[in-house]
Amino acid sequence: MQILSDTTILRKNTKSIDPLYKLLVKNIKSYYADIDTTLLKKAYDFGMIAHLKQRRYSGEPYFVHCLNVALILSDLKMDPTTIIAGMLHDAVEDTGVTLDEIKKEFGETIANLVDGVTKISSLKFQSNEARQAETFRKMLLSMAQDIRVIIIKFADRLHNMRTLNHLPVKKRPRIALETRDVYAPLAHRLGISRLKTELEDLALKHLDLDVYADLVKKVHESEEEREKYINLIKAPIEEELRNHNIKATIAGRPKSYYSIYQKMKRRNRPFDEIYDLQAIRIIVDKLEECYYALGIVHSKYMPVYDRFKDYIAMPKINGYQSLHTTVVGPEGKMVEIQIRTQEMHQMAEDGIAAHWKYKEGVKGTTKFEEHLGWVKELLERQMQEEDPGDFMEHLKINLYQDEVFVFTPAGDLIKLAVGATPVDFAYAVHTNIGNHCIAAKVNGKLVSLKTELKSGQQVEIITSQNQKPGQDWLSFVKTSKARHWIKKILREEQQTQTLQIGGEILAKFLKKYKLNEDDPLFKDTIPKIGFKNIESLKAAIGRGEFMVETLAKKIFPEKEEPEQTGDSFFVKFLKRARSVSGIRVAGMENMLIHFAKCCQPVPGDRIIGYLSRGKGVTIHRTDCKNMIKLYEEKERIIEVEWDTEEKHKFQVYLSILGEDRKNLLKDITLSVAKLDINIIQVSFKTEEMYAKGNLNIEVSDLQHLTKVINGLRKIPGVFSVERVDNISGISEEM
Repeated sequence: MQILSDTTILRKNTKSIDPLYKLLVKNIKSYYADIDTTLLKKAYDFGMIAHLKQRRYSGEPYFVHCLNVALILSDLKMDPTTIIAGMLHDAVEDTGVTLDEIKKEFGETIANLVDGVTKISSLKFQSNEARQAETFRKMLLSMAQDIRVIIIKFADRLHNMRTLNHLPVKKRPRIALETRDVYAPLAHRLGISRLKTELEDLALKHLDLDVYADLVKKVHESEEEREKYINLIKAPIEEELRNHNIKATIAGRPKSYYSIYQKMKRRNRPFDEIYDLQAIRIIVDKLEECYYALGIVHSKYMPVYDRFKDYIAMPKINGYQSLHTTVVGPEGKMVEIQIRTQEMHQMAEDGIAAHWKYKEGVKGTTKFEEHLGWVKELLERQMQEEDPGDFMEHLKINLYQDEVFVFTPAGDLIKLAVGATPVDFAYAVHTNIGNHCIAAKVNGKLVSLKTELKSGQQVEIITSQNQKPGQDWLSFVKTSKARHWIKKILREEQQTQTLQIGGEILAKFLKKYKLNEDDPLFKDTIPKIGFKNIESLKAAIGRGEFMVETLAKKIFPEKEEPEQTGDSFFVKFLKRARSVSGIRVAGMENMLIHFAKCCQPVPGDRIIGYLSRGKGVTIHRTDCKNMIKLYEEKERIIEVEWDTEEKHKFQVYLSILGEDRKNLLKDITLSVAKLDINIIQVSFKTEEMYAKGNLNIEVSDLQHLTKVINGLRKIPGVFSVERVDNISGISEEM
């Protein structure tokens, strides 16, 4: 696109825009006094022409939005390159301008920033979820390469939220929800407090206007009273700091509307009963003065036990540093006080923008960039993920986590999400340690893998090469890294089982027709039926997605097959054995059996089996509402029955982990014997301070088994009791 020289057209369309541009130049010159505005003016003219025919929902020229994005960036004191990219951020997506034109006119760096902000609009996706996931994936990838991408995107989203009331009502909730759940937490994770706060407040405004308006009114009405109280607290602190020659700025910090709303929800209290609506912030010159000021505060007001946090010694994952203490002020009210230096305050407000290395043209790694490791780690893991839902889940887990600080036996500090367990710790240390984690010691004492870790604890992981992640681990781990690897291992286990089933079915089929895998008649048919190789064919057969009867028709098209009146070859194969889970499912093999969550069948219910794609056989009650649709696919229905005849017993395998102490095995066997349980086999071994055993017992039904497990868990020193599949070794805690 060529920049027009017709100044008449420009003047006619820039009367309402010129003041914004003049304010932008003024803002930039306040921190870049010697800036050459030539390229900035060129970008202004270029963007004006590109968006000349466009209008926003408000009726304003579209370029007003682009200039406001640039203004927000100048408020953050960003460099001219970032501001120019912000001014042009919609040119490629919304006009006929190409990235090559941006690159030609403004250079490769600005073109790359514009590309990073541009949404994935030219590709087709199966769902909105997939589009959203891919948009954020690309944005994070660009962000990992140049953090300015996300800062421009924040400015773009902030102005869109400020003007969201001009959009059609039905569009607002989706944008507000995305802002609250992704953009605001991401701003928090990058330490940009001022953006995070405004984004949250605006999201609340458009998600629940009545609540927002009520909060604004009540906060305004109580403002004078709060100011008086803050001044009452400040006065003695200011006097004491002056007496010790410490220069300090002390001010009240009002809580945001969204944070007040969250407190009301969390505490289930009305506005009038939320007293900590305002905090006091003390800003000093030097780091050592922070601790001196803390001593003065505690000498004037009684500190609240366990409400002190030292984020200076142990900064938050987003780089935030400050001392936090809660004291009992006048009238017995609790007040939060934050103490920090001016540099720390700038970091808390502007986050990465306060550390922007490109301002001075400095190259290389900065301290703040070390906090961006989670972005690259997340992207590396998600390269292996195809499910957009998984990507968004992992992203939100990473955004929302606050931290606990724990130590390895060697004294290394590990930061984890609040609520993290020894399994999360194990994966944080090394993936292989997580995959083989079997027990843990916290401060030298054996604990359950489900134990929530607390800051300051020392954690040691005990591993075993025979241990694998269990499905139940997903119910208590908190970090996205742990969830990713657990799901990956479980998927691989399922794929192995699927291939085994498919291989056995195919082998029986080939034997029936006197063929083998190397037979040209069979090998040449594989690509004709849409499979790349024999492994993909076996997998499809194992999942129930491809029937070998179809394969027979392709290989022997001339042979007339009698009309199928009975079960398919797949179903007949599955009807040969019994499950080890304690029921007879038409003789179902013990590999891929699932009980439907929708109707939760138990012994005594009338049940039916359905061959699900990718899940093997799912067991439903015959009166389950979902079976109405499933009955339409008669070829996938399997007759099943409970194998619970009188005096019938089923073998169950239990894995027990406990403390290595005297009489542990005796206590276990006595507990089992009290319930009239026959022990078929028992084996225990000790490793360091723990004992691990396998118990093979006979029970009559699930209720019987549950009593056994509950009894074993009550034994002193027993940490976990899990039901395991004796063949696959995959555990499933009851």
